[in-house]
Amino acid sequence: MSKFLLSNTVTAIQPSGIRKFFDLASSMDNVISLGVGEPDFVTPWNVREASIYSLETGHTAYTSNAGLLELREEVSRYLNRKFQVTYHEEEIIITVGASQGIDIALRTILNPGDEVIVIDPCFVAYAPLVSLAGGIPVHFSTSGKDEFKLNIEALANTITSKTKAILLCNPNNPTGTLLEKELLEQLADLVKKHNLLVISDEIYAELVYDEEYTSFANIEGMRDHTILISGFSKTFAMTGWRLGIVAAPTEIISHMLKVHQYAIMCAPTMSQHAAVEALRNGEADVQAMRRSYMQRRNFLVKSFQEIGLPCHMPGGAFYVFPSIENTGLTSEEFAQELLIKERVAVVPGNVFGECGEGYIRCSYATSLEKLIEASKRIQRFIQTIPVVEPVGNI
Repeated sequence: MSKFLLSNTVTAIQPSGIRKFFDLASSMDNVISLGVGEPDFVTPWNVREASIYSLETGHTAYTSNAGLLELREEVSRYLNRKFQVTYHEEEIIITVGASQGIDIALRTILNPGDEVIVIDPCFVAYAPLVSLAGGIPVHFSTSGKDEFKLNIEALANTITSKTKAILLCNPNNPTGTLLEKELLEQLADLVKKHNLLVISDEIYAELVYDEEYTSFANIEGMRDHTILISGFSKTFAMTGWRLGIVAAPTEIISHMLKVHQYAIMCAPTMSQHAAVEALRNGEADVQAMRRSYMQRRNFLVKSFQEIGLPCHMPGGAFYVFPSIENTGLTSEEFAQELLIKERVAVVPGNVFGECGEGYIRCSYATSLEKLIEASKRIQRFIQTIPVVEPVGNI
């Protein structure tokens, strides 16, 4: 096919760096995967049953474009109950996963050439989605020396007259870093000064372990500057149900709804009925999953530190991001050799941005038994590598 028939923007985008390793892993036996960011829990039975019941009673037609009114009302109550942010049902759209929410947010706010600051390391879809929406992703690097937290002064120097928005993930994927309220308030001052928008990806907000979570929309004056992204995949172990949440002020959400209705029509009806049940009666399951994740996190961080791979204690999500600099291997070399020699799949840190080089992402959304075995294999692998002096401490 002649190249001129394809979009230059699309052809310039690289495939997901995560998939390469897991396509390879899927062809191998006895692999323990610490890679894909998906809960190992099955969606709770009462949630599945609600979906089955909706099918049995014939709820198979489209919902409204924005989603079931009943679900949007529950989302409104949930956001207020959990994070003390107020969005009415008309300020909420139910999307096909949180990623679609980010996509329609970007397509709604960006004009060609507008800049969006993407804070690295970050979810692999952020920069490509900015490009696909006609914007220019501007990468801002954080450092393992600061546990990958924002340096507000340095971030301020990244802002130009073309900057439209900041894409924020809190807690962060891949580092698990949690931005506390004081730091978010400093970011808010910057947002007000330059009249920016923040697309706040809060998909992991329920998976916070050591302190209370603060939504960026809850910071004084930030509700009108925030497009809040959330969803059901991580919190309720509902990845395959493909349901996300977008909440924003009316003057933004009304235009986002136009993009959503022409691209998608509506999220799956049976998934939306399941989500109503999750929000109403899912708290006990969420708490149980969170306790399990916290136990796994503590084990995995301690294991990496004992092995000799520096690793900060992440405040949220279900990832650890240990440094492998003292092995002398690149992130890709480490991940590939570990997979081939010891059958453990991890994600090389550089796929999440240049500042992720020298790190690997490991998901602890797998059983403790598998994490114990994986740590043994990683230790065995490390013992075969001549260790060099680390570049820096974490």
